[in-house]
Amino acid sequence: MVFKTSRQHQSHSSTKAVGFKGTAFTLSAMLLSLTLLAGISLTGCGKKQDAAQGGPAMPPMPVSVITLQPTSVPVSAEAVAQTEGAKEVEIRPRVGGILLKKLFEEGAPIKAGQTMFLIDPVPFQIALSNAKAQLAQQKARLEQTQREAQRLQALVASQSISQREADNASSDNALAHAGLTQYEAAVREAELNLSYTTVTSPIAGVAGRFELSEGALVSANTSLLTKVNQITPIWVRFSLSDSELAQIGGPLTQSNVKSVQLILPDGEEYAKKGQLNFAASSIDPQLGTQQLRAVFANEDKRLLPGQFVRIRVTTGQKDGVFVVPQTSVITNDQGKFVYVVNDKNEATMRPIVVGNWVGKDWVVLKGLDAGDKVIVDNLIKVRPGATVAPHPAGEAPAAAGTDAAAKPAK
Repeated sequence: MVFKTSRQHQSHSSTKAVGFKGTAFTLSAMLLSLTLLAGISLTGCGKKQDAAQGGPAMPPMPVSVITLQPTSVPVSAEAVAQTEGAKEVEIRPRVGGILLKKLFEEGAPIKAGQTMFLIDPVPFQIALSNAKAQLAQQKARLEQTQREAQRLQALVASQSISQREADNASSDNALAHAGLTQYEAAVREAELNLSYTTVTSPIAGVAGRFELSEGALVSANTSLLTKVNQITPIWVRFSLSDSELAQIGGPLTQSNVKSVQLILPDGEEYAKKGQLNFAASSIDPQLGTQQLRAVFANEDKRLLPGQFVRIRVTTGQKDGVFVVPQTSVITNDQGKFVYVVNDKNEATMRPIVVGNWVGKDWVVLKGLDAGDKVIVDNLIKVRPGATVAPHPAGEAPAAAGTDAAAKPAK
Protein backbone atom coordinates (compact mmCIF):
# COMPACT_ATOMS: atom_id res chain seq x y z
CA MET A 1 0.00 0.00 0.00
CA VAL A 2 1.30 3.31 -1.09
CA PHE A 3 0.59 6.34 0.97
CA LYS A 4 0.80 9.84 -0.54
CA THR A 5 1.85 12.73 1.42
CA SER A 6 -0.34 15.77 1.80
CA ARG A 7 2.01 17.85 -0.37
CA GLN A 8 1.74 15.41 -3.25
CA HIS A 9 -2.08 15.35 -2.92
CA GLN A 10 -2.24 19.12 -3.10
CA SER A 11 0.02 19.21 -6.17
CA HIS A 12 -2.15 16.66 -8.00
CA SER A 13 -5.31 18.61 -7.22
CA SER A 14 -3.78 21.85 -8.47
CA THR A 15 -2.85 20.23 -11.80
CA LYS A 16 -6.40 19.05 -12.37
CA ALA A 17 -7.77 22.51 -11.63
CA VAL A 18 -5.40 24.20 -14.04
CA GLY A 19 -6.33 21.85 -16.88
CA PHE A 20 -10.03 22.41 -16.34
CA LYS A 21 -9.62 26.18 -16.30
CA GLY A 22 -7.62 26.17 -19.61
CA THR A 23 -10.33 24.16 -21.33
CA ALA A 24 -12.99 26.56 -20.12
CA PHE A 25 -11.01 29.58 -21.35
CA THR A 26 -10.65 28.09 -24.86
CA LEU A 27 -14.38 27.44 -25.12
CA SER A 28 -15.16 30.96 -23.95
CA ALA A 29 -12.86 32.50 -26.59
CA MET A 30 -14.49 30.47 -29.36
CA LEU A 31 -17.97 31.47 -28.27
CA LEU A 32 -16.92 35.13 -28.16
CA SER A 33 -15.50 34.97 -31.69
CA LEU A 34 -18.63 33.38 -33.06
CA THR A 35 -20.74 36.00 -31.33
CA LEU A 36 -18.68 38.87 -32.89
CA LEU A 37 -18.88 37.37 -36.38
CA ALA A 38 -22.61 36.94 -36.08
CA GLY A 39 -22.97 40.52 -34.92
CA ILE A 40 -20.92 41.85 -37.83
CA SER A 41 -22.97 39.84 -40.31
CA LEU A 42 -26.22 41.06 -38.83
CA THR A 43 -24.95 44.62 -38.85
CA GLY A 44 -24.00 44.42 -42.56
CA CYS A 45 -27.34 42.91 -43.46
CA GLY A 46 -29.07 45.65 -41.54
CA LYS A 47 -27.16 48.36 -43.45
CA LYS A 48 -27.98 46.78 -46.82
CA GLN A 49 -31.60 46.48 -45.85
CA ASP A 50 -31.70 50.09 -44.69
CA ALA A 51 -30.08 51.25 -47.93
CA ALA A 52 -32.55 49.23 -49.98
CA GLN A 53 -35.62 50.33 -48.08
CA GLY A 54 -35.10 53.62 -46.27
CA GLY A 55 -32.24 55.44 -48.23
CA PRO A 56 -33.45 58.45 -50.37
CA ALA A 57 -32.71 58.19 -54.18
CA MET A 58 -31.10 61.09 -56.11
CA PRO A 59 -33.91 63.08 -57.82
CA PRO A 60 -33.67 63.88 -61.58
CA MET A 61 -31.93 67.17 -62.29
CA PRO A 62 -34.31 69.89 -63.58
CA VAL A 63 -33.31 71.32 -66.98
CA SER A 64 -34.86 73.89 -69.32
CA VAL A 65 -35.65 72.69 -72.83
CA ILE A 66 -36.93 74.20 -76.05
CA THR A 67 -39.03 72.21 -78.49
CA LEU A 68 -37.73 72.70 -82.02
CA GLN A 69 -39.89 73.72 -84.94
CA PRO A 70 -38.61 74.47 -88.45
CA THR A 71 -38.33 78.15 -89.28
CA SER A 72 -36.91 80.53 -91.88
CA VAL A 73 -33.75 82.53 -91.32
CA PRO A 74 -31.94 85.11 -93.45
CA VAL A 75 -28.87 83.99 -95.36
CA SER A 76 -26.29 86.43 -94.09
CA ALA A 77 -22.67 86.87 -93.04
CA GLU A 78 -21.00 89.23 -90.59
CA ALA A 79 -17.56 90.77 -90.74
CA VAL A 80 -15.47 93.34 -88.88
CA ALA A 81 -15.47 96.65 -90.74
CA GLN A 82 -14.00 100.13 -90.46
CA THR A 83 -15.57 103.45 -91.31
CA GLU A 84 -13.96 106.03 -93.55
CA GLY A 85 -14.95 109.36 -95.00
CA ALA A 86 -16.66 109.27 -98.36
CA LYS A 87 -14.09 111.90 -99.34
CA GLU A 88 -10.87 112.54 -97.47
CA VAL A 89 -8.85 115.55 -98.59
CA GLU A 90 -5.44 116.70 -97.42
CA ILE A 91 -5.23 120.49 -97.38
CA ARG A 92 -1.83 121.58 -98.70
CA PRO A 93 -0.74 125.05 -99.90
CA ARG A 94 -0.26 125.52 -103.63
CA VAL A 95 2.21 128.35 -103.07
CA GLY A 96 4.96 128.76 -100.52
CA GLY A 97 5.23 131.47 -97.94
CA ILE A 98 4.53 132.51 -94.36
CA LEU A 99 1.28 131.16 -92.90
CA LEU A 100 -0.43 134.24 -91.48
CA LYS A 101 -3.80 133.01 -90.16
CA LYS A 102 -5.89 129.95 -89.48
CA LEU A 103 -9.50 130.78 -90.29
CA PHE A 104 -11.39 127.73 -88.99
CA GLU A 105 -11.98 125.73 -85.82
CA GLU A 106 -10.52 122.26 -85.51
CA GLY A 107 -13.23 119.61 -85.65
CA ALA A 108 -15.82 122.08 -86.90
CA PRO A 109 -18.01 121.57 -89.97
CA ILE A 110 -16.49 123.00 -93.14
CA LYS A 111 -18.37 124.14 -96.25
CA ALA A 112 -17.10 123.63 -99.76
CA GLY A 113 -15.06 126.68 -100.77
CA GLN A 114 -14.67 127.96 -97.22
CA THR A 115 -11.42 129.82 -96.51
CA MET A 116 -9.24 127.91 -94.07
CA PHE A 117 -5.77 129.55 -94.20
CA LEU A 118 -4.18 132.80 -95.32
CA ILE A 119 -0.62 132.87 -96.63
CA ASP A 120 1.29 136.19 -96.81
CA PRO A 121 0.04 137.69 -100.11
CA VAL A 122 2.45 140.65 -100.40
CA PRO A 123 5.15 138.90 -102.50
CA PHE A 124 2.49 137.63 -104.90
CA GLN A 125 0.88 141.07 -105.15
CA ILE A 126 4.26 142.49 -106.15
CA ALA A 127 4.74 139.72 -108.71
CA LEU A 128 1.32 140.50 -110.18
CA SER A 129 2.13 144.21 -110.45
CA ASN A 130 5.39 143.39 -112.19
CA ALA A 131 3.63 141.09 -114.66
CA LYS A 132 1.04 143.76 -115.43
CA ALA A 133 3.76 146.34 -116.03
CA GLN A 134 5.55 144.04 -118.46
CA LEU A 135 2.25 143.42 -120.21
CA ALA A 136 1.69 147.16 -120.61
CA GLN A 137 5.18 147.57 -122.09
CA GLN A 138 4.51 144.79 -124.54
CA LYS A 139 1.23 146.36 -125.61
CA ALA A 140 3.03 149.63 -126.33
CA ARG A 141 5.70 147.79 -128.31
CA LEU A 142 3.02 145.99 -130.28
CA GLU A 143 1.34 149.25 -131.22
CA GLN A 144 4.67 150.68 -132.31
CA THR A 145 5.59 147.74 -134.52
CA GLN A 146 2.11 147.69 -136.01
CA ARG A 147 2.34 151.36 -137.01
CA GLU A 148 5.82 150.84 -138.41
CA ALA A 149 4.70 147.88 -140.48
CA GLN A 150 1.77 149.81 -141.95
CA ARG A 151 3.93 152.83 -142.81
CA LEU A 152 6.63 150.77 -144.51
CA GLN A 153 4.06 148.82 -146.45
CA ALA A 154 2.80 152.08 -147.96
CA LEU A 155 6.36 153.06 -148.91
CA VAL A 156 6.89 149.75 -150.63
CA ALA A 157 3.94 150.54 -152.92
CA SER A 158 5.67 153.76 -154.04
CA GLN A 159 9.00 151.91 -154.23
CA SER A 160 10.56 154.29 -151.71
CA ILE A 161 12.02 151.40 -149.67
CA SER A 162 13.00 147.87 -150.38
CA GLN A 163 10.69 144.93 -149.81
CA ARG A 164 13.12 143.59 -147.23
CA GLU A 165 12.64 146.54 -144.92
CA ALA A 166 8.88 146.12 -145.10
CA ASP A 167 9.15 142.41 -144.35
CA ASN A 168 11.35 143.06 -141.31
CA ALA A 169 8.77 145.49 -139.96
CA SER A 170 6.03 142.89 -140.39
CA SER A 171 8.15 140.29 -138.53
CA ASP A 172 8.72 142.69 -135.65
CA ASN A 173 4.99 143.19 -135.43
CA ALA A 174 4.38 139.42 -135.30
CA LEU A 175 7.00 138.99 -132.57
CA ALA A 176 5.31 141.74 -130.57
CA HIS A 177 2.01 139.88 -130.86
CA ALA A 178 3.62 136.69 -129.52
CA GLY A 179 5.25 138.60 -126.68
CA LEU A 180 1.88 140.10 -125.77
CA THR A 181 0.38 136.62 -125.43
CA GLN A 182 3.31 135.55 -123.22
CA TYR A 183 2.94 138.54 -120.88
CA GLU A 184 -0.83 138.03 -120.66
CA ALA A 185 -0.15 134.45 -119.50
CA ALA A 186 2.33 135.76 -116.94
CA VAL A 187 -0.32 138.09 -115.56
CA ARG A 188 -2.84 135.26 -115.28
CA GLU A 189 -0.25 133.10 -113.50
CA ALA A 190 0.52 135.90 -111.04
CA GLU A 191 -3.18 136.38 -110.37
CA LEU A 192 -3.62 132.65 -109.80
CA ASN A 193 -0.68 132.49 -107.38
CA LEU A 194 -2.12 135.43 -105.50
CA SER A 195 -5.46 133.64 -105.20
CA TYR A 196 -3.67 130.58 -103.85
CA THR A 197 -2.57 132.56 -100.81
CA THR A 198 -6.15 132.05 -99.63
CA VAL A 199 -6.37 128.30 -98.93
CA THR A 200 -9.92 126.95 -99.25
CA SER A 201 -11.55 123.55 -98.76
CA PRO A 202 -12.58 121.79 -101.98
CA ILE A 203 -15.27 119.71 -100.21
CA ALA A 204 -17.76 119.98 -97.38
CA GLY A 205 -16.94 117.97 -94.31
CA VAL A 206 -15.35 118.10 -90.88
CA ALA A 207 -12.01 119.77 -90.31
CA GLY A 208 -9.17 117.84 -88.76
CA ARG A 209 -6.30 118.89 -86.55
CA PHE A 210 -4.15 121.90 -87.46
CA GLU A 211 -0.74 120.45 -88.30
CA LEU A 212 1.31 123.68 -88.21
CA SER A 213 1.27 126.90 -86.22
CA GLU A 214 0.63 130.38 -87.50
CA GLY A 215 3.84 132.04 -88.67
CA ALA A 216 5.32 128.82 -90.02
CA LEU A 217 6.98 128.75 -93.43
CA VAL A 218 5.11 126.41 -95.73
CA SER A 219 6.24 124.90 -99.01
CA ALA A 220 4.11 124.68 -102.10
CA ASN A 221 2.33 121.31 -102.57
CA THR A 222 4.28 119.59 -99.76
CA SER A 223 3.38 121.02 -96.34
CA LEU A 224 0.31 119.33 -94.81
CA LEU A 225 -1.92 121.91 -93.13
CA THR A 226 -4.93 119.81 -92.12
CA LYS A 227 -7.45 117.25 -93.40
CA VAL A 228 -11.13 117.48 -94.24
CA ASN A 229 -13.33 114.38 -94.10
CA GLN A 230 -16.74 114.16 -95.70
CA ILE A 231 -18.76 111.98 -93.31
CA THR A 232 -22.23 112.56 -94.75
CA PRO A 233 -22.61 110.00 -96.20
CA ILE A 234 -19.95 107.72 -94.73
CA TRP A 235 -18.30 104.65 -96.20
CA VAL A 236 -17.60 101.34 -94.45
CA ARG A 237 -14.86 99.01 -95.71
CA PHE A 238 -14.92 95.26 -95.01
CA SER A 239 -14.06 91.91 -96.58
CA LEU A 240 -15.37 88.33 -96.59
CA SER A 241 -13.36 85.13 -96.92
CA ASP A 242 -13.94 82.36 -99.45
CA SER A 243 -15.72 80.16 -96.89
CA GLU A 244 -18.00 82.99 -95.77
CA LEU A 245 -18.87 83.81 -99.37
CA ALA A 246 -19.68 80.15 -100.02
CA GLN A 247 -22.17 80.13 -97.13
CA ILE A 248 -24.13 83.06 -98.56
CA GLY A 249 -24.12 82.01 -102.20
CA GLY A 250 -20.80 83.10 -103.65
CA PRO A 251 -19.04 86.41 -104.35
CA LEU A 252 -21.09 89.52 -103.72
CA THR A 253 -22.28 92.06 -106.24
CA GLN A 254 -24.54 95.06 -105.95
CA SER A 255 -27.35 93.03 -107.53
CA ASN A 256 -27.36 89.96 -105.23
CA VAL A 257 -27.15 91.82 -101.90
CA LYS A 258 -30.57 92.34 -100.35
CA SER A 259 -29.59 94.48 -97.38
CA VAL A 260 -26.55 95.75 -95.49
CA GLN A 261 -26.86 96.37 -91.74
CA LEU A 262 -24.29 98.10 -89.53
CA ILE A 263 -23.76 97.00 -85.91
CA LEU A 264 -22.22 99.58 -83.59
CA PRO A 265 -19.41 98.74 -81.12
CA ASP A 266 -21.91 98.48 -78.24
CA GLY A 267 -23.94 95.85 -80.13
CA GLU A 268 -26.74 98.19 -81.16
CA GLU A 269 -27.92 98.05 -84.75
CA TYR A 270 -27.58 101.29 -86.70
CA ALA A 271 -31.01 102.70 -87.48
CA LYS A 272 -30.45 103.18 -91.22
CA LYS A 273 -29.57 100.45 -93.67
CA GLY A 274 -26.80 100.87 -96.17
CA GLN A 275 -26.08 99.91 -99.74
CA LEU A 276 -23.16 98.10 -101.29
CA ASN A 277 -21.35 100.62 -103.50
CA PHE A 278 -18.21 98.64 -104.30
CA ALA A 279 -17.40 94.95 -104.72
CA ALA A 280 -14.00 93.81 -105.96
CA SER A 281 -14.11 91.78 -109.16
CA SER A 282 -11.43 89.37 -107.91
CA ILE A 283 -10.30 87.65 -104.71
CA ASP A 284 -7.23 89.08 -103.01
CA PRO A 285 -4.60 86.34 -103.52
CA GLN A 286 -2.70 87.27 -100.37
CA LEU A 287 -5.68 87.40 -97.98
CA GLY A 288 -8.14 85.15 -99.79
CA THR A 289 -10.94 87.70 -99.33
CA GLN A 290 -13.21 89.84 -101.46
CA GLN A 291 -12.85 93.55 -100.73
CA LEU A 292 -16.21 95.28 -100.22
CA ARG A 293 -17.56 98.70 -99.31
CA ALA A 294 -20.95 100.01 -98.24
CA VAL A 295 -22.34 103.51 -97.88
CA PHE A 296 -24.57 104.74 -95.03
CA ALA A 297 -26.42 107.97 -94.41
CA ASN A 298 -24.93 109.89 -91.48
CA GLU A 299 -26.81 113.14 -91.10
CA ASP A 300 -26.54 113.08 -87.30
CA LYS A 301 -22.75 112.47 -87.58
CA ARG A 302 -22.98 109.56 -85.16
CA LEU A 303 -20.40 107.67 -87.17
CA LEU A 304 -16.86 109.02 -87.45
CA PRO A 305 -14.05 107.88 -89.74
CA GLY A 306 -11.81 105.19 -88.28
CA GLN A 307 -14.41 103.44 -86.10
CA PHE A 308 -14.41 99.62 -85.92
CA VAL A 309 -17.92 98.23 -86.41
CA ARG A 310 -19.55 95.06 -87.73
CA ILE A 311 -21.36 94.61 -91.02
CA ARG A 312 -24.12 92.09 -91.67
CA VAL A 313 -24.76 91.35 -95.34
CA THR A 314 -28.00 89.52 -96.25
CA THR A 315 -28.37 87.80 -99.62
CA GLY A 316 -31.60 85.79 -99.19
CA GLN A 317 -33.61 83.49 -96.94
CA LYS A 318 -33.27 79.82 -95.97
CA ASP A 319 -36.33 77.75 -95.01
CA GLY A 320 -36.75 74.58 -92.95
CA VAL A 321 -33.90 75.09 -90.51
CA PHE A 322 -33.73 75.19 -86.70
CA VAL A 323 -32.29 77.80 -84.38
CA VAL A 324 -30.93 77.10 -80.90
CA PRO A 325 -29.34 79.43 -78.34
CA GLN A 326 -25.60 79.76 -78.68
CA THR A 327 -25.20 78.72 -75.04
CA SER A 328 -26.78 75.32 -75.73
CA VAL A 329 -24.14 74.36 -78.33
CA ILE A 330 -21.10 72.55 -76.93
CA THR A 331 -17.85 72.19 -78.85
CA ASN A 332 -15.33 69.40 -78.38
CA ASP A 333 -12.57 67.81 -80.44
CA GLN A 334 -15.15 65.92 -82.51
CA GLY A 335 -17.24 68.94 -83.44
CA LYS A 336 -20.37 70.59 -82.11
CA PHE A 337 -23.27 68.90 -80.36
CA VAL A 338 -26.30 69.55 -78.16
CA TYR A 339 -28.07 67.57 -75.44
CA VAL A 340 -31.53 66.29 -76.41
CA VAL A 341 -34.08 64.76 -73.99
CA ASN A 342 -35.46 61.42 -75.26
CA ASP A 343 -38.78 59.71 -74.43
CA LYS A 344 -37.33 58.31 -71.20
CA ASN A 345 -36.30 61.77 -70.00
CA GLU A 346 -32.64 60.88 -70.53
CA ALA A 347 -30.06 63.32 -71.85
CA THR A 348 -28.50 62.17 -75.12
CA MET A 349 -25.73 63.81 -77.16
CA ARG A 350 -26.68 64.84 -80.70
CA PRO A 351 -23.94 65.96 -83.17
CA ILE A 352 -25.01 68.92 -85.30
CA VAL A 353 -23.86 70.97 -88.28
CA VAL A 354 -24.23 74.70 -87.70
CA GLY A 355 -24.44 77.64 -90.06
CA ASN A 356 -24.24 81.33 -89.23
CA TRP A 357 -25.54 83.27 -86.24
CA VAL A 358 -28.92 84.98 -86.15
CA GLY A 359 -28.84 87.40 -83.24
CA LYS A 360 -28.08 85.28 -80.15
CA ASP A 361 -29.10 82.02 -81.80
CA TRP A 362 -27.17 79.54 -83.90
CA VAL A 363 -28.64 78.17 -87.11
CA VAL A 364 -28.54 74.35 -87.18
CA LEU A 365 -28.40 72.89 -90.69
CA LYS A 366 -28.20 69.18 -89.87
CA GLY A 367 -28.56 66.85 -86.88
CA LEU A 368 -31.91 67.86 -85.38
CA ASP A 369 -35.56 67.06 -86.13
CA ALA A 370 -38.83 68.80 -85.50
CA GLY A 371 -40.10 68.16 -81.98
CA ASP A 372 -36.67 67.54 -80.45
CA LYS A 373 -36.27 68.91 -76.94
CA VAL A 374 -32.90 70.62 -76.64
CA ILE A 375 -31.47 71.33 -73.19
CA VAL A 376 -30.46 74.96 -72.80
CA ASP A 377 -29.19 75.18 -69.19
CA ASN A 378 -27.32 73.17 -66.52
CA LEU A 379 -25.14 71.82 -69.33
CA ILE A 380 -22.11 71.54 -67.06
CA LYS A 381 -23.93 69.02 -64.84
CA VAL A 382 -25.61 67.06 -67.63
CA ARG A 383 -24.05 63.70 -68.56
CA PRO A 384 -25.02 61.36 -71.39
CA GLY A 385 -27.72 58.94 -70.20
CA ALA A 386 -28.52 60.92 -67.06
CA THR A 387 -32.17 61.18 -66.08
CA VAL A 388 -33.42 64.76 -66.11
CA ALA A 389 -36.63 66.59 -65.29
CA PRO A 390 -37.30 68.82 -68.34
CA HIS A 391 -39.46 71.93 -68.24
CA PRO A 392 -40.04 74.63 -70.87
CA ALA A 393 -37.42 77.35 -71.00
CA GLY A 394 -38.49 80.48 -69.18
CA GLU A 395 -40.78 78.61 -66.79
CA ALA A 396 -40.04 77.46 -63.25
CA PRO A 397 -39.36 73.72 -62.80
CA ALA A 398 -42.22 71.58 -61.53
CA ALA A 399 -42.38 71.24 -57.72
CA ALA A 400 -40.93 67.93 -56.44
CA GLY A 401 -43.26 65.46 -54.64
CA THR A 402 -43.52 65.81 -50.91
CA ASP A 403 -43.92 62.08 -50.07
CA ALA A 404 -40.25 61.36 -49.82
CA ALA A 405 -39.64 64.56 -47.92
CA ALA A 406 -42.40 63.73 -45.46
CA LYS A 407 -40.90 60.38 -44.55
CA PRO A 408 -38.85 60.51 -41.32
CA ALA A 409 -35.18 59.85 -41.71
CA LYS A 410 -34.11 56.45 -40.39
